[in-house]
Amino acid sequence: MRNRSRKPEAEDVNQIAARMTRHLIESTEADQVMSDEDTRKALARALGRLGGLKGGPARAAKMTPEQRSASASKAAIARWEKPR
Repeated sequence: MRNRSRKPEAEDVNQIAARMTRHLIESTEADQVMSDEDTRKALARALGRLGGLKGGPARAAKMTPEQRSASASKAAIARWEKPR
């Protein structure tokens, strides 16, 4: 019997982090040696970006429309009050 085609399931955060780590390790050349500190910094940047990408939409989803409006107003005021 033929299998039905279906959309692939979305990756969770751990799968994305593992994929990015694997890619980072594979992309480094054999003769280029990174120190442990450089490797940790690169991995921390990748994981931090993951959190940053999902943080804003998750926060907005939890807020009521009034809270989103107040937050947007506060951000606009802060943006325009900065000295240039």
